[in-house]
Amino acid sequence: MKTIDTRRLSPDAQEHLRRRVVAAVRGGMGKSEAARTFGVSRTSIHAWLEKVYRGGARALKSKPRGRPRRSRLAGWQAANVVRAIEGGCPDQLRLPFALWTREAVQHFLADRFDVDVSVWTVGRYLANWGLTPQKPIRRAYEQNPAAVKRWLKKEYPAIRSAAKREKAEIHWGDEMGLRSDHQAGRSYGRRGRTPVISGTGRRFGCNMISTVTNRGRLAFMVFKERFTGPVCIRFLRRLVRHSGRKVFLIWDRHPVHRSAAVRRWLHANRRRIRMFLLPEYSPELNPDEYLNNDVKSNAVGRQRPADQSAMIAGVRSYLRQTQGRPEIVRSYFMHEDVSYAAA
Repeated sequence: MKTIDTRRLSPDAQEHLRRRVVAAVRGGMGKSEAARTFGVSRTSIHAWLEKVYRGGARALKSKPRGRPRRSRLAGWQAANVVRAIEGGCPDQLRLPFALWTREAVQHFLADRFDVDVSVWTVGRYLANWGLTPQKPIRRAYEQNPAAVKRWLKKEYPAIRSAAKREKAEIHWGDEMGLRSDHQAGRSYGRRGRTPVISGTGRRFGCNMISTVTNRGRLAFMVFKERFTGPVCIRFLRRLVRHSGRKVFLIWDRHPVHRSAAVRRWLHANRRRIRMFLLPEYSPELNPDEYLNNDVKSNAVGRQRPADQSAMIAGVRSYLRQTQGRPEIVRSYFMHEDVSYAAA
Protein backbone atom coordinates (compact mmCIF):
# COMPACT_ATOMS: atom_id res chain seq x y z
CA MET A 1 0.00 0.00 0.00
CA LYS A 2 1.31 3.47 -0.88
CA THR A 3 2.14 5.90 1.91
CA ILE A 4 -0.58 8.54 2.43
CA ASP A 5 0.37 12.22 2.43
CA THR A 6 -1.59 13.11 5.55
CA ARG A 7 -1.03 16.84 4.88
CA ARG A 8 -3.70 16.60 2.19
CA LEU A 9 -6.29 15.25 4.62
CA SER A 10 -8.69 17.42 6.58
CA PRO A 11 -7.85 17.99 10.26
CA ASP A 12 -10.69 15.66 11.34
CA ALA A 13 -9.49 12.92 8.96
CA GLN A 14 -5.91 13.30 10.21
CA GLU A 15 -7.03 12.95 13.82
CA HIS A 16 -9.22 9.92 13.02
CA LEU A 17 -6.31 8.19 11.22
CA ARG A 18 -3.91 8.82 14.10
CA ARG A 19 -6.33 7.37 16.61
CA ARG A 20 -6.94 4.24 14.47
CA VAL A 21 -3.22 3.61 14.00
CA VAL A 22 -2.40 4.09 17.69
CA ALA A 23 -5.30 1.87 18.74
CA ALA A 24 -4.13 -0.89 16.35
CA VAL A 25 -0.52 -0.78 17.58
CA ARG A 26 -1.54 -0.71 21.22
CA GLY A 27 -3.86 -3.68 20.44
CA GLY A 28 -0.90 -5.81 19.37
CA MET A 29 -0.22 -4.91 15.71
CA GLY A 30 3.43 -4.33 14.86
CA LYS A 31 4.57 -0.90 13.70
CA SER A 32 5.73 -2.20 10.32
CA GLU A 33 2.44 -3.98 9.71
CA ALA A 34 0.47 -0.89 10.82
CA ALA A 35 2.53 1.26 8.44
CA ARG A 36 1.70 -1.07 5.50
CA THR A 37 -1.97 -1.40 6.50
CA PHE A 38 -2.76 2.28 7.01
CA GLY A 39 -0.31 3.69 4.46
CA VAL A 40 1.69 5.82 6.91
CA SER A 41 5.38 5.85 7.84
CA ARG A 42 6.94 4.13 10.85
CA THR A 43 8.39 7.51 11.85
CA SER A 44 4.90 9.02 12.12
CA ILE A 45 3.62 6.04 14.12
CA HIS A 46 6.53 6.33 16.54
CA ALA A 47 5.88 10.08 16.97
CA TRP A 48 2.16 9.51 17.64
CA LEU A 49 2.87 6.84 20.24
CA GLU A 50 5.37 9.16 21.93
CA LYS A 51 2.72 11.92 22.08
CA VAL A 52 0.17 9.56 23.64
CA TYR A 53 2.74 8.38 26.16
CA ARG A 54 3.56 11.95 27.22
CA GLY A 55 0.17 13.65 26.92
CA GLY A 56 -2.52 11.00 26.66
CA ALA A 57 -5.07 10.58 23.88
CA ARG A 58 -5.70 14.33 23.81
CA ALA A 59 -2.25 14.80 22.26
CA LEU A 60 -3.56 13.30 19.00
CA LYS A 61 -6.11 16.08 18.55
CA SER A 62 -5.56 18.22 15.44
CA LYS A 63 -4.32 21.77 15.95
CA PRO A 64 -5.44 24.82 13.94
CA ARG A 65 -3.56 25.19 10.67
CA GLY A 66 -1.66 28.23 9.46
CA ARG A 67 -0.33 31.15 11.42
CA PRO A 68 -1.75 31.68 14.90
CA ARG A 69 -4.69 34.07 14.76
CA ARG A 70 -3.89 35.73 18.05
CA SER A 71 -1.14 38.32 18.09
CA ARG A 72 1.68 37.92 20.57
CA LEU A 73 1.11 41.55 21.51
CA ALA A 74 -1.61 42.64 23.90
CA GLY A 75 -3.90 45.42 22.77
CA TRP A 76 -2.26 48.01 25.01
CA GLN A 77 1.18 47.01 23.70
CA ALA A 78 0.10 47.43 20.06
CA ALA A 79 -1.40 50.83 20.90
CA ASN A 80 1.87 51.83 22.56
CA VAL A 81 3.87 50.90 19.45
CA VAL A 82 1.53 52.82 17.10
CA ARG A 83 1.67 55.86 19.38
CA ALA A 84 5.48 55.73 19.35
CA ILE A 85 5.64 55.49 15.54
CA GLU A 86 3.20 58.35 14.99
CA GLY A 87 4.73 60.47 17.74
CA GLY A 88 8.30 60.83 16.49
CA CYS A 89 11.46 59.18 15.22
CA PRO A 90 13.23 56.13 16.70
CA ASP A 91 16.31 58.11 17.72
CA GLN A 92 14.11 60.19 20.03
CA LEU A 93 13.49 56.94 21.94
CA ARG A 94 17.25 56.22 22.01
CA LEU A 95 16.99 53.52 19.36
CA PRO A 96 19.87 53.17 16.82
CA PHE A 97 17.64 54.07 13.86
CA ALA A 98 16.72 57.33 12.09
CA LEU A 99 13.50 56.03 10.49
CA TRP A 100 10.77 53.61 11.50
CA THR A 101 11.67 50.49 9.50
CA ARG A 102 10.59 46.93 10.25
CA GLU A 103 13.96 46.36 11.91
CA ALA A 104 13.44 49.45 14.09
CA VAL A 105 10.00 48.24 15.22
CA GLN A 106 11.45 44.75 15.83
CA HIS A 107 14.14 46.30 18.05
CA PHE A 108 11.53 48.41 19.85
CA LEU A 109 9.36 45.36 20.62
CA ALA A 110 12.31 43.42 21.99
CA ASP A 111 13.59 46.35 24.03
CA ARG A 112 10.27 47.60 25.41
CA PHE A 113 8.16 44.42 25.79
CA ASP A 114 10.72 41.58 25.55
CA VAL A 115 8.82 40.24 22.50
CA ASP A 116 11.09 38.64 19.91
CA VAL A 117 9.46 38.38 16.45
CA SER A 118 10.74 38.25 12.88
CA VAL A 119 10.74 41.24 10.53
CA TRP A 120 8.04 39.49 8.48
CA THR A 121 5.80 39.30 11.54
CA VAL A 122 6.52 42.97 12.20
CA GLY A 123 5.45 43.70 8.61
CA ARG A 124 2.12 41.94 9.21
CA TYR A 125 1.63 43.88 12.44
CA LEU A 126 2.26 47.19 10.67
CA ALA A 127 -0.17 46.32 7.87
CA ASN A 128 -2.86 45.35 10.39
CA TRP A 129 -2.35 48.64 12.20
CA GLY A 130 -2.86 50.59 8.96
CA LEU A 131 0.78 51.76 8.75
CA THR A 132 2.56 51.86 5.37
CA PRO A 133 6.13 52.80 4.32
CA GLN A 134 6.22 56.43 3.16
CA LYS A 135 8.80 59.03 2.26
CA PRO A 136 9.00 61.31 5.32
CA ILE A 137 8.74 65.09 5.19
CA ARG A 138 11.78 66.87 6.57
CA ARG A 139 10.89 69.39 9.27
CA ALA A 140 13.39 71.70 10.95
CA TYR A 141 14.18 71.23 14.63
CA GLU A 142 14.13 75.03 14.96
CA GLN A 143 10.42 75.27 14.14
CA ASN A 144 8.37 76.70 17.00
CA PRO A 145 5.15 74.64 17.41
CA ALA A 146 3.55 77.40 19.47
CA ALA A 147 4.17 79.94 16.69
CA VAL A 148 2.67 77.56 14.10
CA LYS A 149 -0.38 77.02 16.27
CA ARG A 150 -0.77 80.78 16.79
CA TRP A 151 -0.52 81.33 13.02
CA LEU A 152 -3.23 78.78 12.27
CA LYS A 153 -5.61 79.81 15.06
CA LYS A 154 -5.18 83.58 15.22
CA GLU A 155 -2.84 85.28 12.76
CA TYR A 156 -4.04 83.83 9.45
CA PRO A 157 -7.77 84.12 10.32
CA ALA A 158 -7.11 87.80 11.13
CA ILE A 159 -5.33 88.26 7.76
CA ARG A 160 -8.23 86.60 5.95
CA SER A 161 -10.76 88.85 7.71
CA ALA A 162 -8.72 91.97 6.90
CA ALA A 163 -8.42 90.91 3.24
CA LYS A 164 -12.18 90.50 3.02
CA ARG A 165 -12.73 93.86 4.67
CA GLU A 166 -10.25 95.67 2.36
CA LYS A 167 -11.31 93.64 -0.73
CA ALA A 168 -7.76 92.39 -1.15
CA GLU A 169 -6.50 89.19 -2.78
CA ILE A 170 -4.27 86.88 -0.73
CA HIS A 171 -1.14 85.70 -2.57
CA TRP A 172 1.24 83.05 -1.25
CA GLY A 173 4.78 83.61 -2.48
CA ASP A 174 8.15 81.88 -2.56
CA GLU A 175 11.36 81.77 -4.58
CA MET A 176 13.74 78.94 -5.43
CA GLY A 177 16.82 78.07 -7.44
CA LEU A 178 16.75 75.53 -10.27
CA ARG A 179 19.72 73.44 -11.43
CA SER A 180 20.29 71.60 -14.67
CA ASP A 181 21.48 68.41 -12.94
CA HIS A 182 18.21 67.90 -11.05
CA GLN A 183 16.57 64.64 -12.13
CA ALA A 184 13.15 63.22 -11.29
CA GLY A 185 11.14 60.17 -12.36
CA ARG A 186 12.22 56.70 -13.47
CA SER A 187 13.02 55.00 -16.77
CA TYR A 188 12.47 51.38 -17.77
CA GLY A 189 15.51 49.21 -18.38
CA ARG A 190 16.80 45.64 -18.24
CA ARG A 191 16.76 44.14 -14.74
CA GLY A 192 20.12 44.71 -13.05
CA ARG A 193 21.27 47.26 -15.66
CA THR A 194 20.59 50.87 -14.65
CA PRO A 195 19.52 53.04 -17.63
CA VAL A 196 22.01 55.77 -18.60
CA ILE A 197 20.69 59.20 -19.56
CA SER A 198 23.10 61.33 -21.57
CA GLY A 199 23.36 65.05 -20.90
CA THR A 200 25.81 67.90 -20.61
CA GLY A 201 28.28 67.82 -17.75
CA ARG A 202 28.23 71.59 -17.46
CA ARG A 203 26.10 72.84 -14.60
CA PHE A 204 23.89 75.85 -15.02
CA GLY A 205 20.71 77.12 -13.47
CA CYS A 206 18.24 79.92 -12.97
CA ASN A 207 15.99 81.31 -10.25
CA MET A 208 12.25 81.68 -9.97
CA ILE A 209 9.88 83.71 -7.81
CA SER A 210 6.14 83.11 -7.84
CA THR A 211 2.83 83.60 -6.05
CA VAL A 212 -0.39 81.55 -6.10
CA THR A 213 -3.93 82.19 -4.87
CA ASN A 214 -6.64 79.77 -3.81
CA ARG A 215 -8.72 81.02 -6.77
CA GLY A 216 -6.20 79.56 -9.21
CA ARG A 217 -4.13 82.64 -10.11
CA LEU A 218 -0.40 82.30 -10.69
CA ALA A 219 2.20 85.06 -11.05
CA PHE A 220 5.87 84.31 -11.70
CA MET A 221 9.22 85.69 -12.79
CA VAL A 222 12.22 83.65 -13.98
CA PHE A 223 15.61 85.34 -13.78
CA LYS A 224 19.33 84.60 -14.06
CA GLU A 225 20.84 86.86 -11.39
CA ARG A 226 21.00 86.31 -7.64
CA PHE A 227 17.86 87.00 -5.60
CA THR A 228 18.35 90.47 -4.10
CA GLY A 229 16.25 93.40 -2.93
CA PRO A 230 16.05 95.07 -6.37
CA VAL A 231 15.01 91.77 -7.99
CA CYS A 232 12.34 91.29 -5.34
CA ILE A 233 11.02 94.84 -5.87
CA ARG A 234 10.94 94.27 -9.64
CA PHE A 235 8.68 91.27 -9.12
CA LEU A 236 6.47 93.12 -6.62
CA ARG A 237 5.96 95.94 -9.13
CA ARG A 238 4.77 93.40 -11.70
CA LEU A 239 2.53 91.69 -9.19
CA VAL A 240 0.80 94.93 -8.16
CA ARG A 241 0.49 96.13 -11.75
CA HIS A 242 -1.23 92.96 -12.98
CA SER A 243 -3.33 92.09 -9.94
CA GLY A 244 -6.03 94.74 -10.45
CA ARG A 245 -6.76 94.89 -6.72
CA LYS A 246 -4.96 95.22 -3.41
CA VAL A 247 -2.55 92.36 -2.66
CA PHE A 248 -1.97 90.67 0.69
CA LEU A 249 1.34 88.83 0.17
CA ILE A 250 2.30 85.99 2.53
CA TRP A 251 5.74 84.40 2.33
CA ASP A 252 8.66 83.23 4.48
CA ARG A 253 11.22 85.21 6.46
CA HIS A 254 13.95 85.27 3.81
CA PRO A 255 16.46 88.09 4.55
CA VAL A 256 15.59 89.80 1.25
CA HIS A 257 11.89 89.92 2.21
CA ARG A 258 12.85 91.75 5.42
CA SER A 259 15.51 93.98 3.88
CA ALA A 260 15.34 97.76 4.31
CA ALA A 261 14.91 98.38 0.57
CA VAL A 262 11.94 96.04 0.30
CA ARG A 263 10.32 97.46 3.43
CA ARG A 264 10.70 101.01 2.15
CA TRP A 265 9.07 100.08 -1.15
CA LEU A 266 6.23 98.28 0.63
CA HIS A 267 5.64 101.30 2.86
CA ALA A 268 5.54 103.61 -0.15
CA ASN A 269 2.98 101.31 -1.82
CA ARG A 270 1.02 100.35 1.30
CA ARG A 271 -2.30 101.26 -0.34
CA ARG A 272 -1.74 98.58 -2.98
CA ILE A 273 0.13 95.82 -1.13
CA ARG A 274 0.75 94.49 2.38
CA MET A 275 3.29 91.84 3.38
CA PHE A 276 2.87 89.14 6.05
CA LEU A 277 5.51 86.65 7.20
CA LEU A 278 5.00 82.97 7.97
CA PRO A 279 6.40 81.45 11.19
CA GLU A 280 10.08 80.56 11.00
CA TYR A 281 11.11 77.22 9.46
CA SER A 282 7.55 76.39 8.35
CA PRO A 283 7.59 75.81 4.56
CA GLU A 284 4.86 73.18 4.89
CA LEU A 285 2.37 76.00 5.64
CA ASN A 286 2.97 77.64 2.24
CA PRO A 287 0.89 76.36 -0.75
CA ASP A 288 3.45 77.87 -3.17
CA GLU A 289 5.88 75.12 -2.12
CA TYR A 290 3.72 72.67 -4.10
CA LEU A 291 4.19 74.77 -7.22
CA ASN A 292 7.94 74.62 -6.59
CA ASN A 293 7.81 70.84 -6.34
CA ASP A 294 5.73 70.66 -9.52
CA VAL A 295 8.20 72.79 -11.47
CA LYS A 296 11.25 70.92 -10.17
CA SER A 297 9.76 67.52 -11.02
CA ASN A 298 8.13 68.26 -14.38
CA ALA A 299 9.71 71.37 -15.88
CA VAL A 300 13.31 70.54 -14.88
CA GLY A 301 13.67 67.00 -13.55
CA ARG A 302 12.20 65.32 -16.65
CA GLN A 303 13.93 67.57 -19.20
CA ARG A 304 17.49 67.80 -20.52
CA PRO A 305 18.15 71.45 -21.48
CA ALA A 306 21.33 72.05 -23.46
CA ASP A 307 22.09 75.43 -21.88
CA GLN A 308 20.73 78.07 -19.52
CA SER A 309 18.63 79.78 -22.19
CA ALA A 310 16.88 76.51 -23.06
CA MET A 311 16.30 75.81 -19.38
CA ILE A 312 14.73 79.23 -18.76
CA ALA A 313 12.55 78.88 -21.85
CA GLY A 314 11.34 75.47 -20.68
CA VAL A 315 10.51 76.69 -17.18
CA ARG A 316 8.66 79.75 -18.49
CA SER A 317 6.70 77.62 -20.96
CA TYR A 318 5.66 75.22 -18.20
CA LEU A 319 4.60 78.05 -15.90
CA ARG A 320 2.56 79.73 -18.65
CA GLN A 321 0.75 76.44 -19.28
CA THR A 322 0.03 76.19 -15.55
CA GLN A 323 -1.26 79.78 -15.54
CA GLY A 324 -3.85 78.74 -18.12
CA ARG A 325 -5.08 75.88 -15.94
CA PRO A 326 -6.34 77.39 -12.66
CA GLU A 327 -7.63 74.01 -11.49
CA ILE A 328 -4.00 72.86 -11.18
CA VAL A 329 -3.11 75.92 -9.10
CA ARG A 330 -6.14 75.33 -6.86
CA SER A 331 -5.02 71.72 -6.36
CA TYR A 332 -1.89 72.98 -4.56
CA PHE A 333 -4.21 74.03 -1.72
CA MET A 334 -5.71 70.56 -1.29
CA HIS A 335 -2.84 69.09 0.74
CA GLU A 336 -3.68 68.57 4.40
CA ASP A 337 -0.99 70.97 5.68
CA VAL A 338 -2.21 73.92 3.57
CA SER A 339 -5.94 73.18 3.36
CA TYR A 340 -6.48 75.95 5.92
CA ALA A 341 -5.61 78.45 3.15
CA ALA A 342 -8.08 77.04 0.61
CA ALA A 343 -11.11 79.00 1.86
